[in-house]
Amino acid sequence: MSDPEHPAPTLTYGAYLAVEELLELQRPRSEGPEHDELLFIVIHQVYELWFRQMLHEGDYAARRLGGGDGHRAGDTLRRILKILKVLVGQLDVLETMTPIEFDSFRARLDAASGFQSDQFRQLEFLLGKKEEGVAERFPEGSRAREQLEARMAAPSLWAAFLRYLDGEGHRMPVEVLTRSERLPIEAHAGVQDVLVRVYHDDPKNGALCERFVDLDEGLQEWRYRHVKMVERTIGMKRGTGGSAGAHFLVRSLMTPVFPDLWEIRTRL
Repeated sequence: MSDPEHPAPTLTYGAYLAVEELLELQRPRSEGPEHDELLFIVIHQVYELWFRQMLHEGDYAARRLGGGDGHRAGDTLRRILKILKVLVGQLDVLETMTPIEFDSFRARLDAASGFQSDQFRQLEFLLGKKEEGVAERFPEGSRAREQLEARMAAPSLWAAFLRYLDGEGHRMPVEVLTRSERLPIEAHAGVQDVLVRVYHDDPKNGALCERFVDLDEGLQEWRYRHVKMVERTIGMKRGTGGSAGAHFLVRSLMTPVFPDLWEIRTRL
C-alpha cells in the first residue's frame, strides 16, 4: 500500500536510460587525452548499439515471416535499411577526423580492431552469410562466442523468406528447404526460377523481394563507405591489431548477401 507521505520516486529520463552509467563508458586511453579519441569511441559504441537494434529487428522479421506475415516483415526490413543509412551518415562525422588526428591515439588501440565486432558478424550470420570458425576467435564461454554459435546453427533471415514463399504457394526446391542451417547462402537456379515467377505473378511478394534487394544494396553501400573511410584515414596500411585493413574490406565489396535476387535481374 502506498504511503502518501513518502510517494514512490518518479522514473526520470536519466534513470530510464541509465545516462550516468552510459557516460562512464567512454574511456580514452591516450595521454591528455587526445581530442579526437572521444569521437572515435562514441562513434563505434553507437555502431554497436545500432548493430544490436538491427539484430533485434532481423529476428523479429524472421518471426513474422515464420508466421506468414509478409507485410510486417517488409516494414521491419525497411526499418533496418533506415538504420543502415544512419550508419553511413555517421561516417561523415568520423571523416572530419584527419589521418594525423587519428594517428595521435591510434597506437593506444593495441590489438583492438573493428574486425572483432561479434555483433556485426552476428548480423552477417542472421542474413545468411555464415562462416565456420568465426565463433572460435572469441573466448570459450564468452557472450560473443555463445551468441555466434547460436546464430550459426539457427535459420537465417533468407531461409525464413524462402520458407515463407513456399508457404505462399511458390514451391521451393526441396534440397534448398532442407539444407544445413550452417551453410552460407549460395546461388541456386531453382530458387531463381521461383523468384522470377514471384515477380511476374505475385506483386505483393515481389515487393517483399525488393525489400531484400534494398537491404542488400544498403549493406553494400555501408561497406563501400566504410572502406573509403579506412583508405582516407590510414591508406593501405595494415589495420589495428594486425588486421588486413582496407585490403580485406575491398575484397568484400560488391559481394551480395542474396545472390539469387541479383542473378534474376536480366530475366525480369
